[in-house]
Amino acid sequence: MRIKSLTTATALLLCALPGLSQARDTALYLPFEKVVQQMQAEKKLDGSVKFYLAGVQPRGKVKVISANAVTNKKTNAFNKSDEAACEWALQSALLTLQDAAHKANANAVTNIASYYKKNERKDASTYECHAGAVIAGVALKGDLARVD
Repeated sequence: MRIKSLTTATALLLCALPGLSQARDTALYLPFEKVVQQMQAEKKLDGSVKFYLAGVQPRGKVKVISANAVTNKKTNAFNKSDEAACEWALQSALLTLQDAAHKANANAVTNIASYYKKNERKDASTYECHAGAVIAGVALKGDLARVD
């Protein structure tokens, strides 16, 4: 009798696994500038590098130093709202781009586009984030530039 119960329980668990293993991948399009301003207010960004989404033209002369800098950041999304996890991943991506700009002697990252799974998406106000039950990710591509 005990073996039959164990077999039944095992069979039920195995039937449930396909549903549990289906990964959620929700695409979100969230305001970019909100996170940049928040990071500047919290002094996470040092202010020496400006960020411009594709479609937003900086004032002044733009000289691209290094085109197509790419960052792909993931974060733990467990027990976080999708928006909070996405903002965390974007913060990490912006810090990486700021570091790359410093190393290239650039003062701006221009023409920033979402680059999730190498699919480029340009928008003048939002970034693309993909959130799942456990991980959220943001991938960006932009040009490291000097704006004078």
